[in-house]
Amino acid sequence: MKTEFLGLKLKNPVIVAAGPWNRDGRSLLKGISAGAGAVITETIVSDALIDVRPRIAYNGLGAQNIRLYSDIQVEGWQREMDIAKSRDSVVIASVSAHTPSELAYLAMKMEKFGADAIELGISSPMGESLEVVASDAERVYQMTKEVVRSVKIPVMVKLSQNATNISKVAKAVKSAGGAGVSAINTVRCILGVDVETAEPTLSTYGGYSGVPIRPLGLASVATIAQTVDDIQICGIGGIEDYKNALEYIMLGASAVQVGTSVMIHGFDRIQEIVSDLEQWSAKKGIKEAKSIRGMALENLKSFEEIKIEPVVSRVDTPVCQRECTACVTACIYGAIQKIEGQILLDPEKCTGCGLCTFVCPDKKFKLDW
Repeated sequence: MKTEFLGLKLKNPVIVAAGPWNRDGRSLLKGISAGAGAVITETIVSDALIDVRPRIAYNGLGAQNIRLYSDIQVEGWQREMDIAKSRDSVVIASVSAHTPSELAYLAMKMEKFGADAIELGISSPMGESLEVVASDAERVYQMTKEVVRSVKIPVMVKLSQNATNISKVAKAVKSAGGAGVSAINTVRCILGVDVETAEPTLSTYGGYSGVPIRPLGLASVATIAQTVDDIQICGIGGIEDYKNALEYIMLGASAVQVGTSVMIHGFDRIQEIVSDLEQWSAKKGIKEAKSIRGMALENLKSFEEIKIEPVVSRVDTPVCQRECTACVTACIYGAIQKIEGQILLDPEKCTGCGLCTFVCPDKKFKLDW
């Protein structure tokens, strides 16, 4: 499934996101070898920082990361970019700074080194200053405009879920000449606390990523797609398989980024997603992502548009052999009972909330008139 993103023709819509897994040229080549349509460098800054230890935590669902930026000096990225570009590859440079001029300087350097596009990191869950910028549409406009004015390659901006009005910020990017946006960045978090020692999992706030933030990413992509005309979107957050990638595309994304899944499962995950996506698209006769982009938006309504219909839950096959009472426990209205292996549903008590259709492992319930 081909796609065109930021004016770049990609062999597939799967991009390896910025992060420590893309810390240098050889790491970037791993993503290319795995079949990714493009790769994004770890975020590059003017002054490389020494890593704290430990800096990454994982609870089996999501990850907290307090690694800030690349530890390679700016000039060192010329060598890394040469390595990454030694193959037929599309390499996007991620850069971050606090001022428009500094961002423009970094972008120009990366363009000179051979980057195909720029991703601006305007938010950081570890600090306060860039998170403030992420919600300030005017400052985002000025930063984007300065970079767009300074380079000839396309520029996209990575948006934060913490923005008070993500549509307004995306519109500012478009007005400034940005070619697209990526959404969302990691979410400010504390992964947990050891209640015996009172020690947080990591010693400071960090960026939360992985499966738990996917609903936030999907909502952000859909919101931008519905409210901002003619801007390309790259979906980020919790992509584990090809179906997750398709979810983002069907809500308006032209491409997707995968990061935490690579960190936890390795670059083979990219190969799996790309392969499964190719098989699915071949079966459906779909050659380009644009043919399905935004399809799900037709079925996405505002709350005020939802029709109130008198649906209630039904059970086609009431016999249940499982040692399971998930439906009974989850029915807060007391409409479901299970007696001697039979599911009994009282339509007078059922209010059509729909929860039983999700908690039943055998999918015995459905909503109907």
